[in-house]
Amino acid sequence: MKKDTTNTRRALKQALFYLLLIVGAFIMLVPFLWMVSTSLKNSGATMVLPPEFIPSEPTAENYQTVTGKYPMLRFLWNSLLVAVLTTLGQIVFSSMAAYAFARMHFKGRDKLFLLYLATMMVPTQVTMIPQFILVKEFGWLDSYQGLIIPTMFAVFGTFLMRQAMLSIPRELEEAAFMDGANHFKVFIHVCLPLVKPTIAALSIFTFMASWNNFLWPLIVISSNDLATLPLGLSLLQGRWGTDWGLMMAGVVISVVPILIVYLFAQKYFIQGMTMSGMKE
Repeated sequence: MKKDTTNTRRALKQALFYLLLIVGAFIMLVPFLWMVSTSLKNSGATMVLPPEFIPSEPTAENYQTVTGKYPMLRFLWNSLLVAVLTTLGQIVFSSMAAYAFARMHFKGRDKLFLLYLATMMVPTQVTMIPQFILVKEFGWLDSYQGLIIPTMFAVFGTFLMRQAMLSIPRELEEAAFMDGANHFKVFIHVCLPLVKPTIAALSIFTFMASWNNFLWPLIVISSNDLATLPLGLSLLQGRWGTDWGLMMAGVVISVVPILIVYLFAQKYFIQGMTMSGMKE
């Protein structure tokens, strides 16, 4: 009898837990569903009271307008190019720096890493003016170089990769050195294959940050030919008013690639975050 009571309580707790998860998931999905719903309404139906969650007369007119009137495909290409190259750059440079801080021994290594880590406390707005001056001196204003290269280096990426590399057993590294490998070969053939989940997690973080970045492209770019999606979406906002159906259609177009990337790499993202929390 006591065992049955325990099992019943456990089942009730589990049911309550799943119910809370379902409610939380629904709350998270409502803004996205409302965005899609608004994108399928005409301009007059967006301000109807009471609001229509499901459009009575759905239309794809907003998507036709936003892709026909604005160079949305160009904005998509620019965002994709910048996000992919930024992500690749951060993976390369962050993993190399992480290997040096995690697997190589040199004087002042830990103090240098703490100093490097302390720069995360400096607000981005503080470093933006010096970055802009450097980009201007290099002649990279209104160019892909100005958009991409300054964003290829990130303290957080180095920290994340270092935590993952610290979890690799020393025996694997020592065995590779005994077989005649140097640091570069150990980095390529031993460390990187073992931290693939963390690389996937870093890729998602970097891709999403680059895809949604608005302030830096706004400062560096002055022509629509190089504008990314966040800048392109700002063109949909009128001076005296906003067509919310048109705006939501553009936002849906910008969200879909991020959603696909996250769903594709979700498993690796979870594994990577787990690995980065391990210690030696």
